Amino acid sequence: MAAEFNDTEDNYGNYSDFDYGDYAPANSTDVKEFSRAFLAILYSLVFILGFTGNGLVVCVLVKHRNQSNLTDICLFNLALSDLLFVFTLPFYSHNARVGQWAFGDFMCRLISGSHHIGFFSSIFFMVVMTLDRYMIIVHAHRVARYRTKRASIILTVLVWMLSLFVSLPDFIFIKAIGQESQGVECDYPEESKVWERYSLFTINVLGLIIPLLVMVGCYSTIIPTLLSMRTAKKHRIVKLIICIVLAFFLLWAPYNISLFLEFLQKRGIIPDDETWYNNVKLSITVTEAFAYTHCCLNPIIYAFVGEKFMRRALQLLKKLMPGYSRDLTDSSFRRSSVMSRGSEVTSASFKL
Repeated sequence: MAAEFNDTEDNYGNYSDFDYGDYAPANSTDVKEFSRAFLAILYSLVFILGFTGNGLVVCVLVKHRNQSNLTDICLFNLALSDLLFVFTLPFYSHNARVGQWAFGDFMCRLISGSHHIGFFSSIFFMVVMTLDRYMIIVHAHRVARYRTKRASIILTVLVWMLSLFVSLPDFIFIKAIGQESQGVECDYPEESKVWERYSLFTINVLGLIIPLLVMVGCYSTIIPTLLSMRTAKKHRIVKLIICIVLAFFLLWAPYNISLFLEFLQKRGIIPDDETWYNNVKLSITVTEAFAYTHCCLNPIIYAFVGEKFMRRALQLLKKLMPGYSRDLTDSSFRRSSVMSRGSEVTSASFKL
């Protein structure tokens, strides 16, 4: 994550500490300048899109909070997680643009920790929603009575506490460190570099491998169950499931692999020549661009595809912008009415 591998060149790994022998990579300046411009623009775009989409999700769910269930509560917290994540991006945008951390030690710890909490809580709530769908579709007769608002609140608190616990090293060990040649960077000091390995482990295992295994395992059982149901929209829901898994894997896996390659490079396990240096550095920058857009896609994948949520969102937009949204609302209602056939179990699980 940006908070974790933050430095003055591209926010992902202290490359200046890497030993490349008696020379520095000849074209590393070009990669550095590209990273600064690219990340500054990327962070700004993700902030705008993520804030707009997730903010609308929060507004809709707050307005209809009296009708909420476990799915709505998870959606609400998923949107909050993504908002917490995107709120840290303007700081990293500034850091990428000027080439150093300019907000002091306290903000370094706060932003880094908040960035991680938003990342992990978002992943964890997606896992909870996956498990909930699995239980309500495959074992609907067993779990219906346990899907209460009280149980949802307890589960929500546990997820946020787990996210805070996993992110604690950022609050404790990361510091604003002054470097003679690079200014100030927000990173782990030398005596705490071991926590970089911990962060890499948690990002790869808790942020990718385990969630992906849960999604694949649950949805591989859900899909055959759905296909055996007599519901007109089962194929649409199967496509939605495939989109959820593919979007998560394709957006996050390349970034996690790039961070792991950087770790192997620092440990001297893979070549430490100029070509590898620049390729890994550029790979982290580019794959991050794809990974960070996932928080912008979450409202689309998990909320706006659902007919009930879309209807509520359009009603809210109609009140906020009556002239602009009238035609959109009417046409969307017509499409929604055509697509609103399906079984109660399926709708309850995927209405989002």
